[in-house]
Amino acid sequence: MNDFFHKVAHAVSAAAGTPWAFIIALGVIASWALSGPIFQFSDTWQLVINTSTTIVTFLMVFLIQNTQNRDAKTMHLKLDELIRGVTGARTRLVDLESLTDEELEALQRQFQDIQERAASGMTDAKATEEFEAVGTGRERRAM
Repeated sequence: MNDFFHKVAHAVSAAAGTPWAFIIALGVIASWALSGPIFQFSDTWQLVINTSTTIVTFLMVFLIQNTQNRDAKTMHLKLDELIRGVTGARTRLVDLESLTDEELEALQRQFQDIQERAASGMTDAKATEEFEAVGTGRERRAM
């Protein structure tokens, strides 16, 4: 069941992201709007478009979310493999998804600090040392 759903979700998500899907949706809306005078802009005429768009939106949320979750997972795995394969890379960064929001914010502040120091003319060697110290528990030395 999961494999079937994944294949359908991927196919629908790929199709929905094309210019043709947009043109078709635009055509449906234009047809609906142009048919308004024929149906005298009745409540039923309005209900048709409201119900149709609600159903399509409801179903698309699940399909697109499935595709995004799968894409994010594969991207993380690819990045994790790259981090593991680079000599000197800190493997602590491999599983950042499991950190708390506070830990992520602290790590982001540390990287921003390193970036600011590098932008202010810090030598490459010093910036590398600072970079490697982030998240290892070592105290950074004052400049």
